[in-house]
Amino acid sequence: MSVVERTAPIRYPAALNFIGGSFSDPAGEHLDVTNPADGSVISRVPLSTESEVDKAAAAAKKAFPAWAATPIKERVQVFFRYKTLLEKNIDELAALVTEENGKIDSEARAEVLKSAELTEFACSLPQLTAGEILEVSRGVECRVERFPVGVVASITPFNFPNMVPNWTLPNALALGNCMILKPSELVPLSAVRIAELLREAGLPDGVFNIVNGGQQTVEAICDHPDIEAITFVGSTRVAKIVYRRGTASLKRVLALGGAKNHLFVMPDAEPEMTSSNVVASMSGCAGQRCMAASVMMAVGKSDHIIERMVEVIRGMVPGTHIGPVISREAKQRIEKYIGEAERAGAKILVDGRNYVVPGRENGYYIGPTLIDHVTPDMRIAQEEVFGPVMVIIRAKNIDEALEVQSKSRYGNAASVFTESGGIARHVMETASAGMVGVNVGVPVPREPFGFGGWNESKFGAGDITGRSSIDFWTKPKKMTTKWNREAGTNWMS
Repeated sequence: MSVVERTAPIRYPAALNFIGGSFSDPAGEHLDVTNPADGSVISRVPLSTESEVDKAAAAAKKAFPAWAATPIKERVQVFFRYKTLLEKNIDELAALVTEENGKIDSEARAEVLKSAELTEFACSLPQLTAGEILEVSRGVECRVERFPVGVVASITPFNFPNMVPNWTLPNALALGNCMILKPSELVPLSAVRIAELLREAGLPDGVFNIVNGGQQTVEAICDHPDIEAITFVGSTRVAKIVYRRGTASLKRVLALGGAKNHLFVMPDAEPEMTSSNVVASMSGCAGQRCMAASVMMAVGKSDHIIERMVEVIRGMVPGTHIGPVISREAKQRIEKYIGEAERAGAKILVDGRNYVVPGRENGYYIGPTLIDHVTPDMRIAQEEVFGPVMVIIRAKNIDEALEVQSKSRYGNAASVFTESGGIARHVMETASAGMVGVNVGVPVPREPFGFGGWNESKFGAGDITGRSSIDFWTKPKKMTTKWNREAGTNWMS
């Protein structure tokens, strides 16, 4: 992706900023937006400066008093309509995800459906946030009510251009906040469409804003005095930077980072279900998801399952069953990891390097790759590859396998494939991960349960979705009243 000043027509209009209910294309540098399936330029995106963040923050601050004062049961009516629009426009929205991210159609549609599910949860918030009240002593009443934080920001990644913005915006806005979204500069088009649908659903101007850009935009968001809270989803390296910089400005920050997810495969695991689920976990969305399995801990005699996995993988066709990775740089980086592991002595069972899809010779494709006899000290076993690559580490027993997992600096997800309830419970209790599963390749909690990992997969308290997110997006106010003069005098008087 290069910095451009382009005059030739391209497939989509520029991905504009959306501030105060209006779209605008700020002056200055722009980047090409590329379709990873064929390398073609499909749009451009502005690299917004601090002044655009200032404008968005001012618009959100202006809209906040009226939006916060709107009863929550009225606010969520916008999201009932928004959910309907997501479902009504799913074909278009999924096609847009495929264009800018490269997902195959079924994955793109699943992403939009998940956005609708997240919005459905936001519609239930009036029932979940009803205040608490108790007569704490005769004639004295205490109650707790939740109030919005104020102007908030959400910085989202390239791998789920429709879903991850909807991790935050329905809940944050339904709870009375006003938001600035900074989507990934690699996939800005879905965010523009989200803004259009929210406006069509009746969201007031200024409640939701988009500022496109790169590092300078993120830094301006972290430093801005009128932004009270920030969520971030991306790499651990950048998550640490955003968390430190945002909290240094006295903001509440929840930053989700990378992952190195381990699947424990026991000898008694059901072979067909296990092999298909493990392969789907590592190859779905071209492995570009923080819940993708990237390490298989083969416990004991598991070769029969590995052999079946090889068969499943060899039946997959890039361009049909698996999409491209996001960029040429990503493809080169992933292939470098594979080559390094091979030189270190690992055995490549299925090699997805140098794959070319006929008719899409300029696309950034990597076939699903399976590497056996990897050792825990290899770089590919420790670092997030973020591609359709799975490594196999052999272990004599489950405790040896768990010890390998516990040394990972990440802690997003872990799962075990077994027919033993005892082994399953042992792994769920022992694995150092915030989300665990049994016979599930991608143990993502469904609403109302929250999404969030442990260790260096998450910085900040709470989860980004579900009930746990309510605490992040609101401030509790405790109220004590006494109207009965007969209540007497006590220490509260």
